[in-house]
Amino acid sequence: MGEILRPHGIRGELRMRVLTDNPAHLHQVKSVHLGDSSDDANLQEFALNRLRFNKEYALLSLEGCRNRNDAEQFRGLTVLIGSDQAAPLEKGQYYLFQLIGMQVVADQTDLGRIKDVLQTGANDVYIVDSEEFGEVLIPAHDETILSMDFDVETIHMALPEGLLPSR
Repeated sequence: MGEILRPHGIRGELRMRVLTDNPAHLHQVKSVHLGDSSDDANLQEFALNRLRFNKEYALLSLEGCRNRNDAEQFRGLTVLIGSDQAAPLEKGQYYLFQLIGMQVVADQTDLGRIKDVLQTGANDVYIVDSEEFGEVLIPAHDETILSMDFDVETIHMALPEGLLPSR
């Protein structure tokens, strides 16, 4: 959803950099999770009392965060929501977090699992953790993605010539 930049004012509001593609949906969110990252085992959940926008930033009021001192402890944390609160997607759409852990198959060979997705602007890049090739960066677009099956967590891809070292 975003990243806490700093406290805003003296009443415990938090200034958040908005990282979602659908900021309008944030008004429907009832609670958030704060932590160092999505992998943080110590994510803390907070009821979202209020959300408003100021320029390109969101200002959050969280349950229990009453003043600037309370808000200061959240500086730099990642703001996440549960998948049950995510905006509904149209057919054929998916969230990037759904790709993490999916098996990538290229030329009928199991290449490895997606460990992260980079958003570059032109196209996404899948970071695949491959036992054979180490970390492999694969551009994700219509020419490389052949099929995605979320039920069996597999993506079939056609790799660009020269992407992998020759065997």
